[in-house]
Amino acid sequence: MSEQTTTTHVFNLTAEAFQSEVIDNPTPILIDFWAPWCGPCRIMKPLLAEAAATMAGEVRVAQVNVDEEGAIAGAFGVQSIPTLVLMRGGKVLDAVAGVMPANALVARVRQKLAG
Repeated sequence: MSEQTTTTHVFNLTAEAFQSEVIDNPTPILIDFWAPWCGPCRIMKPLLAEAAATMAGEVRVAQVNVDEEGAIAGAFGVQSIPTLVLMRGGKVLDAVAGVMPANALVARVRQKLAG
């Protein structure tokens, strides 16, 4: 099951919940591939939470721990973390690796969804 963290609007995405949360859910989702030992991932975490709060109701935001959910990371070909993947209707709309300021992330997501 997915676990909702209401304070940050970001939930942990697992392989078990992937079909229902990503493929079958029509609401766009931004997936952050990360690991607890990754310095840039720790920098990205509050920025992701800020972006998620800004986009609440528009885009769901999830995190995938690559150490715990290697199959998902492998399916997306994730080679560096953090990697952010935007999806809608089971299709990848955008992917970007690295740390990004929250306002730039929100602008990028909204642009990709509009296009």
